[in-house]
Parts: sequence; structure tokens; C-alpha cells
Amino acid sequence: MNVLKRPIITEKFAALNEVGKYAFEVSKNANKVEIKKQIEKQYGVTVEKVATMRSIGKVKTKYTKSGAVSGRTSLIKKAIVTLKEGEVIDFYSGI
Repeated sequence: MNVLKRPIITEKFAALNEVGKYAFEVSKNANKVEIKKQIEKQYGVTVEKVATMRSIGKVKTKYTKSGAVSGRTSLIKKAIVTLKEGEVIDFYSGI
């Protein structure tokens, strides 16, 4: 099972990249130890710290001919990874 789903590349997390912190969307049932091992294996870096958070899905409503349909987007889990001083992850190397 793959623990990492995708890196999160937004303006907010791009600012954290300057400090050595990187954000990833991870599997809902992944723990910090699994996340650390996967990142070290996949990117070849040393991870110092892993912080996780769960983002509850937003309530969405769409209006159709038959009336309003209401639902919720799915829950996602994010991990913010702090790397050892001087190490970087280059997400744009394969482009």
C-alpha cells in the first residue's frame, strides 16, 4: 500500500519549503512512522519530524432541476514533514 498520495503544492506550503518543511496528502490510516519511512525511501532524504492533520470535508450544495442536492467532500489527511538542515526535495525535477 502506498502511504503517500501526492505532494501539496500551494502558495502557503511553498513558503514552508524555504524553511525545509514539505506537505503531502497521505493515506487516511497512515501513521507518522510509516510516513517517515516512505518519504526517506522515496526521496532519499533524512526526516526529522512529521506532523499530521485531518481536514474535514466541506459541505457542498448544488441546485438542479429536481431541487437542491447536498453532500460533503471527502476527508483528507495531510502530513507536514520537516527535513534535516540543508536537505531539499525537488518536486519539479521530472518536468
